[in-house]
Amino acid sequence: MPYKTKSSCSSASNGYNPIIIRFSLIFLIVFSAVGILFFKGCVPSEKPVSRYNCLKKTNIADFPVFHDQLDFAGLKNALEQSLLYFNKIPETKKINFGKDIFTASRVKKSLHSFLLFLKENPSQDETNRFIRKNYSVYRCVGKNNSNKVLFTGYYEPQFSGSLVKNDEYIYPLYSKPDDLVSINLSLFSDRFAGIPPLKARINKKNHAVPYFSRKEINNINNFRKRAAPIAWLKSPIDRFFLEIQGSGKIMLKQGGFLRAHYITSNGRRYRSIGRYLINKKEIAKKDMSMQAIRLWLDKHPKRLRKVLNYNPSFVFFKREKGGPFGCLGVAITPMRSIATDRSFFPKGTLCFIETRVPLKKDRPPPEKWDNYSGFVLNQDTGGAIKGPGRADLFYGNGAYAEFAAGHMNQPGRLYFLILKDKSPLL
Repeated sequence: MPYKTKSSCSSASNGYNPIIIRFSLIFLIVFSAVGILFFKGCVPSEKPVSRYNCLKKTNIADFPVFHDQLDFAGLKNALEQSLLYFNKIPETKKINFGKDIFTASRVKKSLHSFLLFLKENPSQDETNRFIRKNYSVYRCVGKNNSNKVLFTGYYEPQFSGSLVKNDEYIYPLYSKPDDLVSINLSLFSDRFAGIPPLKARINKKNHAVPYFSRKEINNINNFRKRAAPIAWLKSPIDRFFLEIQGSGKIMLKQGGFLRAHYITSNGRRYRSIGRYLINKKEIAKKDMSMQAIRLWLDKHPKRLRKVLNYNPSFVFFKREKGGPFGCLGVAITPMRSIATDRSFFPKGTLCFIETRVPLKKDRPPPEKWDNYSGFVLNQDTGGAIKGPGRADLFYGNGAYAEFAAGHMNQPGRLYFLILKDKSPLL
């Protein structure tokens, strides 16, 4: 699902406190570097960007027209999935909508009230009146304070595979390595709140060091002794694109299928091979898509390893029943779930998007794009979905989903909704 790769929203410490303390000075240096990346984004450089200023409350006069172009069945399901998440967390948990802070209880009531309203099968006018009366709307300021968000897409891919290695299936889909540790800096200072845990390993000198890069993992003999494969694939390209999407179906040679789902990564920064191929003038920017990357890789097997290793990030998987699941641990819904940067935006919340999607009848290529708007839930995240100017729309599975997710690269607007202080629904 998006590096788009989707990652867990949790930040468990895994009990390595003594190691963290021993290397706290190193991590402070790392944090300084991370901070530069973290605060680069949606507003002018002289005004640091954080979760506190990337959403702005919108006056009713500036509300968008809330026109949803799909039926409400999928939306109801997505709302119910977010409610499952909020039923599991403390109602007093604080949640930021920009500079404003609400409780999880308020967000939960906002979702529940909207779900009850949808059961009345409201018209567009009724929906707009309902929102104006009861909800506050927060607009994403976007990259460079442009009010625009770049929307891409992701989907659930399907690959053939095997439970055992043989002459045809030789590329392992690794589980979480037993020597990978997660270091949660926020346990030591509030300054690190919101910073994703560092991924590390303990070397022979008992030092915590960054976990192996993609190139290093691929060069380690018997790496599978550290990370038992959950399946074997035919191609390293299949594995790479499964990492990009974050989850997928493996159709097994032995019969049936298994669902592979993101469990963690090596913590290395994601680097786009699409951008690399554009910069090397291998693929024109106007022609760039997931499909174009795959075609280029298939045609250049001698350069495959070098290009894939350009991205040092590496994803590990687990078997999963049901799904696909987003970072909240609940199922995501086609055209109703989005992935955003969890450092900026409130998880599990109700959103409204305006963008463009490819027309099904024009496949391929996507020469025509429809204006599209609808309600979605912020239920996922991804390694490449960084900053307040990015969002990834989940398309589901199948031919159109693959096509649309691979080609989507469209500007749009993103809004977040929550019940007003004086709403009678509270």
